[in-house]
Amino acid sequence: MKNLQSTTTLHNGVEMPWFGLGVFKVKEGTEVVNSVKAAIEAGYKSIDTAAIYGNEEGVGKAIAESNVPREELFITTKVWNSAQGYDTTLAAFEESMKKLGLEYLDLYLIHWPVPQQNKYKETWKALEKLYKDGRVRAIGVSNFKEHHLKDLLDNCEVKPMVNQVEYHPRLTQTGIHKLCKQNGIQLEAWSPLMQGGLFEEPTLKEIAQKYGKSIAQVILRWDLQTEVVTIPKSITPHRIQENADIFDFELSADDMEKISSLNQNQRVGSDPDEMNKF
Repeated sequence: MKNLQSTTTLHNGVEMPWFGLGVFKVKEGTEVVNSVKAAIEAGYKSIDTAAIYGNEEGVGKAIAESNVPREELFITTKVWNSAQGYDTTLAAFEESMKKLGLEYLDLYLIHWPVPQQNKYKETWKALEKLYKDGRVRAIGVSNFKEHHLKDLLDNCEVKPMVNQVEYHPRLTQTGIHKLCKQNGIQLEAWSPLMQGGLFEEPTLKEIAQKYGKSIAQVILRWDLQTEVVTIPKSITPHRIQENADIFDFELSADDMEKISSLNQNQRVGSDPDEMNKF
């Protein structure tokens, strides 16, 4: 992980950047266009959106207006809960592609397992088809706990390449991280900064001071050193640049351990077993 363009190799050989921009809750229109453009100008290659974010068109516009060739970018979107199922997922994919204005996608994810409707295996079959048809370079899941993932692994032809979960020093997800590693599945962090909930943590303040870095930079560096892809959200150009300025230092094993020990299994998002929004 030498720089912002450094990649991890997914189990199908596709290169995925370790670091990217998430656009959850970034407003459609000027706000999302400007933040994606600022990220691409700062050297980001990976942009993560979702159908439910309602900003795929703005992401597409920013990509189209950037000077970076499409093949150098890594674009992720996700199928929402209400569209789960085989045919509905295929239709949702086409809708997302139309909004993004893209010919192909780099990564398509099932947004939540939604165990109450129990359609994720059917949805996965649609993702496998998109993958086999060459519409998507990699497929994966999001917010899958161990039991959801084991169930899917027992019922799939193509193994997920990525599992994107809530991951930060208060929620280290060691069980799912281990299961993903055993199966060659790349773990990816959403809400890596716990939506700002860690900025007053004394341990992190102390470590940040020691390295002459911000708390955000320390947490994002910890992500990378735990071999977790990370996609912090920001709409401020200087913050977008600052978040990415984490490739010129390395946390010691001792400091890594101190950060990991802050775990309290505390979520800011929904518990995947209880998330049933459609």
